[in-house]
Amino acid sequence: MRLRWLWVPLFLCGLCSSPATADNRIIVRTKLGLQGLEQFCAGLGLIQNCTVVGGLGDPLNQLFVVTTPLDLTTFLNLLGNAPGFLDAELDQLVSLIGGLNQVTVPPSGLSDTVAVSYFGSTVWDGYANQPAAQIVRVQEAQNTFQVTGTGIVADIDTGVDPNHPALQPVLLPGYDFTRNQPGGSEMTDFTGPPPSGSTSNVAQVNQSTAAVLDQSTAAVLDTNPQYAAFGHGTMVMGIVHLVAPTAQLLPLKAFSSNGTGFLSDILRAAYYAVENGANVINMSFDFKTNSPELSKAMDYARANHVICASSAGNDGVQETVFPAALQQDVMGVASTSDTDTRSSFSNYGNAIVWVAAPGEAIISTFPFSTYGAGWGTSFSAPFVSGASALLLNLVSGINQGRAAEAVAHAVPVGSGMGNGRLDLVQALQAGLIN
Repeated sequence: MRLRWLWVPLFLCGLCSSPATADNRIIVRTKLGLQGLEQFCAGLGLIQNCTVVGGLGDPLNQLFVVTTPLDLTTFLNLLGNAPGFLDAELDQLVSLIGGLNQVTVPPSGLSDTVAVSYFGSTVWDGYANQPAAQIVRVQEAQNTFQVTGTGIVADIDTGVDPNHPALQPVLLPGYDFTRNQPGGSEMTDFTGPPPSGSTSNVAQVNQSTAAVLDQSTAAVLDTNPQYAAFGHGTMVMGIVHLVAPTAQLLPLKAFSSNGTGFLSDILRAAYYAVENGANVINMSFDFKTNSPELSKAMDYARANHVICASSAGNDGVQETVFPAALQQDVMGVASTSDTDTRSSFSNYGNAIVWVAAPGEAIISTFPFSTYGAGWGTSFSAPFVSGASALLLNLVSGINQGRAAEAVAHAVPVGSGMGNGRLDLVQALQAGLIN
């Protein structure tokens, strides 16, 4: 097939935080309950210093978001010694946009559209048999241990294309926290004309993702910052599916297609995942400001035997980012090249990296029933989430600690890269023994 290369910038992973509106959003932990908090805000007088947005779904029903024109310090002073208030922190606006990861040369697999059968669905050969799958030994692990994944893997992300034929057999409805409605579809963010379905063009649809798309769709994505992170969740889900094709996938939409999402929605998604039976939570995002409430949510996940993995970030430096730094609860994942070296964009340091996985030119599912190739630690983390679903298939009820120990049996790839590059055969063998 003859390909035309369309290079247009825009994109994805690596994170920051900034205020969203004139009003600050503050996460409040209180024993007052929703009605008591609303009464408290209403009783502040004519200046209307706070408005309750809603609860975050924590098991104690203590966590809420309020908006206020006051800064956090002033608001805390306003609370003073008011009974029933336990803690408060600023709600961060997290962004998937940024980082040093960039498309170099789109892989040849993007043009390998030969249809092959893959555990109940038809996929592109370029996806099923890509180099990254061979590096982490997907097929060998599946065949040696007779596992293809079990349980529910939740992904806190931009959502998913619910009509992608590769994912449909194992896709659960999920939830959209950006709209407060059932269904974790990222297609609800897409308002452009429908694509023609042609695969005659390779488009760089953002800074770190290339996709096979028709000309008109590429133009829609490339000229509108509204779609800076469009497709991110569908790609991440596709990588989990590549590793653990019979695990169920739960899309939890906490980010919009422009790549931004509130910490409060991430917290809601995490609690929702636990309460709705998720066995694994994938978090392909990172931010630099610590959040006590995120730590509590991850503690809660671990206490309920939920395994968590997160990307280490794409700034190419040794720095502390979250959730990866919460190492008692989360496996932070760095990115490696196909030659087992640290990707130049990947963050490193054993304080945030538990293990590494391929993260360059990773071919995965993309909206409109097509495929894309991604660069970034966002696309490394789901290899570990998929590995966790394989471990669950092998060792029923395995928890975060035992999964992390198993995954730590990896291939050394240099300093600052945790326990090394993921090797599914070694991880499953260790999981069977431990």
